[in-house]
Amino acid sequence: MANTSNRAPAIHIGISDKDRVAIADGLSHLLADTYTLYLTTHNFHWNVTGPMFNTLHAMFMAQYTELWNAVDPIAERIRSLGHTAPGSYAQFGAMASIPDAPASPPAALAMVRILVEGHEAVARTARGIFPLADRAGDQPSADLLTQRLAVHEKTAWMLRSLLEE
Repeated sequence: MANTSNRAPAIHIGISDKDRVAIADGLSHLLADTYTLYLTTHNFHWNVTGPMFNTLHAMFMAQYTELWNAVDPIAERIRSLGHTAPGSYAQFGAMASIPDAPASPPAALAMVRILVEGHEAVARTARGIFPLADRAGDQPSADLLTQRLAVHEKTAWMLRSLLEE
């Protein structure tokens, strides 16, 4: 007999309801961090000035484009686990572990420092979720987290190299 109710069928993907809730919650925090870092990076792309303008303007564009392309897979993984992805500034502000962009654009190297801290924070968020996804046998989430860790750690390293004397 066909399911004629308007309710979606229960999710049976081999991950317990409890683990799906916890992983989706963690991924929601990752999404908030990623979106906040995206917005900050885009802000800095628009507002960077000084002798490193061309280098930083282009670098920030590559970075915000990568971050923009990351938000959709994170949100879609949350949806795949049966949960609603956060999507408002209020939700992101409440969930993000990194602060919003400064109201007034800082100097170029201060922007770089802020972005280093942001990428390191997002890496910590992703790393904090990984053990749960791994224990739950959630390979798609674990793979997504591994990919995000690699990007954020490499980007933080590249930005830090601009601060070395």
